[in-house]
Amino acid sequence: MKVTTTWEGKRAFTSEGPSGYSVGMDATAKYGGDGKGMTPMELLLAGLGGCMGIDITMILDRFLPSIERIDIVAEGKRKEENPTGFTAIDLTFHVDGDIPDYRVWKAIEMGKEKYCAVSDSLKAEIHMHLVLNGVDTPKPA
Repeated sequence: MKVTTTWEGKRAFTSEGPSGYSVGMDATAKYGGDGKGMTPMELLLAGLGGCMGIDITMILDRFLPSIERIDIVAEGKRKEENPTGFTAIDLTFHVDGDIPDYRVWKAIEMGKEKYCAVSDSLKAEIHMHLVLNGVDTPKPA
C-alpha cells in the first residue's frame, strides 16, 4: 500500500491513497497551523475506530438488520515527553439493537485480536468497552 502526502503550505498536508480519496491534515495554532484539518494523531484514532468498525460489521454481517446504531469512541492517552505517542487507547463501542452482548463482545475481540491491522500496528495498550442499548456491558466470563 502506498499513500502520498503533499505539503499544502504552513503545516497543512493532504494525503491520498490507492482508493483515490484524500484527507487533509493540519496542525493546531499552537504548532503553527491553521487547524484546517484533523491532526495526524486524530487520524490515527479515526483509523483505529474505522478498522474496528469495518471488522465488527463484517463479523456481525447476518445480524446487521437487528442493529440500529454502532458508534465507536476512541480516547487516547499520550506520553508527556516527546515523542508524545499514545500509551493507552480506550475504545468504547456504543451499540443499539436486538443482539446479545456475547455476540458483540465476540466480534470486538475477533476484530482486535485477529483482523484489525491498525490495532496490530500500534504499541499502545488498547482497552475495549461496550455500551449495549445504553447500558455499560462488561465482557461475559
